[in-house]
Amino acid sequence: MALTFPYYVCFLLLLVHPFLASAQTSGNISLGASLSAKNDNSSWLSPSGDFAFGFRQVVQNGFLLAIWFNKIPEQTIVWSANRNSLVPSGSTVQLTSKGLLILNDKAGRQIWTAISLGTGVTYAAMLDTGNFVLASNGSVNLWESFDEPTDTILPTQIMNQGTELIANYLETNYSNGRFKFMLQGDGNLILYTVSYPFTTSNAAYWSTQSSIPSGYQVVYNQTGYIYLIARNGTVLNPVLSNPVSAQDFYQRATIDYDGILRQYVHLKPGASSSTKWPVGWNILSFIPGNICLRIEGATGSGACGYNSYCSIGNDQRPSCQCPEGYSFVDPNDVRQGCKQDFVSQSCDLSSPETDSFSFVDMPNTDWPLSDYEYFGSSSEDWCRQACLGDCYCDVAIFRDGNCWKKKMPLSNGRMDPSTGGKALIKVRTDNSTLPAATSGPKRKDRSTLILTGSVLLGFSIVLNVLSMAVASVFFSRSKKEKEDKIQPCQSMPDMNLKSFTYEELKKATGDFQEELGSGAFGTVYKGAYTHENGKTIAVKRLDKMVAEGEQEFKTEVKVIGRTNHKNLVQLVGFCNEGQHRLLVYEYMSNGSLATFLFGDSVPNWYRRTQIAFAIARGLLYLHEECSSQIIHCDIKPQNILLDESLTPKISDFGLAKLLKTDQTRTTTALRGTKGYVAPEWFKNLPVTAKIDVYSFGILLLELICRRRNFDLEVKEQSQIVLADYAYDCYKEGKSHVLVEDEEEAVEDMKKVERFLMVAIWCIQEEPSLRPAMKKVVQMLEGAVHVPIPPDPASFIGSTD
Repeated sequence: MALTFPYYVCFLLLLVHPFLASAQTSGNISLGASLSAKNDNSSWLSPSGDFAFGFRQVVQNGFLLAIWFNKIPEQTIVWSANRNSLVPSGSTVQLTSKGLLILNDKAGRQIWTAISLGTGVTYAAMLDTGNFVLASNGSVNLWESFDEPTDTILPTQIMNQGTELIANYLETNYSNGRFKFMLQGDGNLILYTVSYPFTTSNAAYWSTQSSIPSGYQVVYNQTGYIYLIARNGTVLNPVLSNPVSAQDFYQRATIDYDGILRQYVHLKPGASSSTKWPVGWNILSFIPGNICLRIEGATGSGACGYNSYCSIGNDQRPSCQCPEGYSFVDPNDVRQGCKQDFVSQSCDLSSPETDSFSFVDMPNTDWPLSDYEYFGSSSEDWCRQACLGDCYCDVAIFRDGNCWKKKMPLSNGRMDPSTGGKALIKVRTDNSTLPAATSGPKRKDRSTLILTGSVLLGFSIVLNVLSMAVASVFFSRSKKEKEDKIQPCQSMPDMNLKSFTYEELKKATGDFQEELGSGAFGTVYKGAYTHENGKTIAVKRLDKMVAEGEQEFKTEVKVIGRTNHKNLVQLVGFCNEGQHRLLVYEYMSNGSLATFLFGDSVPNWYRRTQIAFAIARGLLYLHEECSSQIIHCDIKPQNILLDESLTPKISDFGLAKLLKTDQTRTTTALRGTKGYVAPEWFKNLPVTAKIDVYSFGILLLELICRRRNFDLEVKEQSQIVLADYAYDCYKEGKSHVLVEDEEEAVEDMKKVERFLMVAIWCIQEEPSLRPAMKKVVQMLEGAVHVPIPPDPASFIGSTD
């Protein structure tokens, strides 16, 4: 697992420029200090020089802000800030005068920032433990990299409940991969496959739950023991236990890209050992013992990709391979799985092709959970014939008189002596790359066909020339007439949405009779689509066909059409006909959250907490989990709709900005809703996803307190602005006042206070202090600790 970096050039250290000399520091890093991404290994060192913090080039013109072992040739990375968003040469990291650690790309766009526990950071330091910290004058760590690990933990590091390690995608691709190791909120320590490209848990393949009670922390001590402890400090279970000398060895535990958690040691430069150790990193121990057999998720491909199989080699590492007749989709990324190298069997009953296929035997091989038919008390020959005569059958498994038919994609593939039986892989024997029905002409007919084809081809060329001439004349005379006519409905590229005609939607809405609501750009009408048994729909007609309205139409179709989440409203289709611009949504029978929350029948505390969770998850999807980051820009109760089961769904993406994967912010005119708009919009600053975090914070306060953010009918003037009033109550230790007339909430004050603290973090005036939506979700769910929030307006007027 040793990593090499061709961009590391030792002789540059001999050409020490004054700036480089200042960048290679080993003491405390002062406010205002910065580093730039370039090929000079400039970094901030720990006192011993064992660890370095700075930029590492991992691909051409792609840099990670990382921490690495500095004194060994491999310079192994143990932490990174921007694993999913490499930055180009010229990017910078700065410890600002406010104590904020901010990573910007070369254009000045903020890529990442360290969210500290509060104000008061006076310096940063790279410690000899491998921990990078932001600290106060009293040497209190207000932020540390140990609290936000990537794929590695180090001696003295602790994993709290909710902490997770996510494997690299590949050995030299540091983005989020397919596996993770986490200590859950219930105290269970688990290895999971993830629903890639998301990091949500999929199938567990190693767990401590069956043998121990609830765990509180995972501790990695300096002697090499990694163990789970209870809240009272009792050791519940060793995870990886191999004592080594911290004086002589570097240590780390990493969940590798293949899904195995391994504990490594590396002899320190100049150290000696009574045992002869191979050069580089050496594996002390690992879990699980055989990952090929451990992963059997109902969803997901398993330890290897679809249609491949996993086996354990002599080095105890899993190897992914393709069956005969199959090859890797991407040889450089074998976990993408395998594809057939032949044409599948035809299902044409008149030509069953049974003579064109045979079987390759693979002993001790299986793809569990891919069955679609099972037969007991059968023979191997019967099993073969049953699969051969079934065009759906790609593989048959025969074991102990039992026959299973399987079809692609095959998942959880493994080859191991404990599996027994054999897999019968159906392959084409004629090496055909075309279906049998398209067989070529017989040899004796080919000369005739060539002569006939030549004559027809010549005649076709003459016709094509004449046709082009006629078409040119016709087009020049009718071009203007076509421009004046209404064009038919067009389908959107890359969109799987229905294209409606204007007449269809006019009929569906009864000539736009029943109005559901209206906004700045259009009106929404209730309708029924007759082609789907009268399914109720909501049709939004854009009334202002100026440039701004047309742009909203294009934006909304593109944005919503690419999303798929239970907490986002679903776009059914659209109409783009002449001057008509209409959007067709799923119908939300319970209207908006504004009506529900501020009406006569206020939802109870439990229901409001579930609504908050759902909205937060929807925003997390938009910001981090869909293919392109989406900023909504107008989160408010009116834009949260409720379905028949009161499930909230984020709607109205008319102001959303669709960003490419290498962008994190954009600019826009001030178009949000007063009271929910983040203050940076008023300063004409670039818009980031933190705009939505601010709006969510205001909405969360409204959910907690069951009132609008701005209310002139309150008893006292100090209560008019909810954000100010709520913070004053929290600061004075009177959070209960906000829910004092609601018994259910009063009895759940711990959660009330947690939600209130999260909301205050979200509405910080300084965008970099606001947590990302992933952190918001974790804090709301109680998976991570919520630090004490500062006064939201504490940074107003300050400058770097």
